[in-house]
Amino acid sequence: MKNKDLSFEKISICLNDNKIASMDQLKNALKTTSRMTVFRKLEKLDYISSCSHSGKYYALKKTARFNKHGIWRHESVMFSKHGTLKNTLKVMIDVSVEGFTATELKEILKVKVEDSLYILTKEKAIKRKKISGIFVYFSGKTKTEKKQELTRTDCLRVNSIINDDLKAELIIFFSTLDEKQRRLYAGYESLKIGRGGDKMIAETLNLDRKTVAKGRQELLGGKVDFDNIRKPGGGRKSIKKNSSK
Repeated sequence: MKNKDLSFEKISICLNDNKIASMDQLKNALKTTSRMTVFRKLEKLDYISSCSHSGKYYALKKTARFNKHGIWRHESVMFSKHGTLKNTLKVMIDVSVEGFTATELKEILKVKVEDSLYILTKEKAIKRKKISGIFVYFSGKTKTEKKQELTRTDCLRVNSIINDDLKAELIIFFSTLDEKQRRLYAGYESLKIGRGGDKMIAETLNLDRKTVAKGRQELLGGKVDFDNIRKPGGGRKSIKKNSSK
């Protein structure tokens, strides 16, 4: 029992100190040449294996700090709460608002995705459609796919509405406003665009999408006091001149 506890301590120290470790590093920590010995010890721990680098790196699950896509990266090695790259891509596409292109997925994951996308498409786990000359991957669930395709199409329409010249004008005007005015103005521009407006205006003005949505909701809810956007008493106080005697 003592030796067993010591072996667990060694492998835990290795993973805690390095955050991630390869099979060879774990073998060295346990002073063994057997992969099975390492796996027997790992099975007693709450561990994860990488979904990049052919799954040859390991980490304790408690070490991982997963982002909104369920991804944790240590240096160039990627781990996913969904396990394999294939499973990760399927989940990301299923829960997406407008699907993903291969380029968009590569920008997020920083790994090659084409092979896994091909397999998923062939298995009909996801669907691939050409939108405006670019292949987009959508959920394999028909209802979800239809919603995603509609949103993608609407976003492309919005992109064509806001051209470069208009973007420049929006940004210049936006920079002259105070914080509350910016939120309301962003909400107003989003309302003019319609579906997909929050995202487009947020990206154009470098705002959080929630800020745009809040401004839009304030306008729709009639909660704006247009005569009092700037509160009384704001600004520099006037200086009274002493009258000369």
